[in-house]
Amino acid sequence: MSELLIDDADGVRTFTLNRPESFNSFTVALKERFLGALVEAAADDAVRAVVVTGAGRAFCAGQDLKEHVALLEAGDPSPLRTVEDHYNPLVKAIVGMPKPVIAAVNGMAAGAGASLAYACDLRVAGEGAKFLMAFANVGLTADSGASWTLPRLIGHGRAMEMMLLAQPVGAEEALRIGMVGQVVPDGEVLSTALALARQLAAGPTTAYAKIKEALAFSGELAAALEVEARTQAEAGATADHREAVAAFVAKRKPTFTGR
Repeated sequence: MSELLIDDADGVRTFTLNRPESFNSFTVALKERFLGALVEAAADDAVRAVVVTGAGRAFCAGQDLKEHVALLEAGDPSPLRTVEDHYNPLVKAIVGMPKPVIAAVNGMAAGAGASLAYACDLRVAGEGAKFLMAFANVGLTADSGASWTLPRLIGHGRAMEMMLLAQPVGAEEALRIGMVGQVVPDGEVLSTALALARQLAAGPTTAYAKIKEALAFSGELAAALEVEARTQAEAGATADHREAVAAFVAKRKPTFTGR
């Protein structure tokens, strides 16, 4: 079974993260496949708009912590490099994509999964969608561009609340504070996003590319991604992070020491 489904219709390329049993969480393999597919879409003139969604009951739960824990316990340094190697390039590929990218958020979007939605140009959410910035719960900081994208969407204060308190934001609240553009019944999320993508695909896509460049792909984002890569590597090396992921796997409450 492919972890990433790709569908083309009417100038729209749809990417479906396809690990429903794991709430479409990101393994190394999925991150690499998705990044390659985004680069291909950016270069393909036949693709005039992009939709990103998830299979099953979730949009994307972020990092696959089971794989992450296994790599940490094996002494593999790659988990501490994944921001630089995978997440930053994914965000750059979406924000720098010279065509509109729409997130069809069909359920829980957590951690890097929520950040992925924030990096898209437009967001359509189902009534049951939730956004959760749970990095602090596992002893980590923001990554995948969220330190830059989220405050721009909802303001510094609300973004700080989401990061520090790690409480989910439901679809209606997300709409009220500007995190998403529209909320539709859960069964209509993808069809609504596809209709919007078809509308954009029939539009002046060169102008859309210039609008994206003017609004988003600035030195600020590049600087934010560099800070995220450094701070996430530092947070990932803490005892608190190892304790948090060990507790997650053991289904117990972590004991944090601030080290």
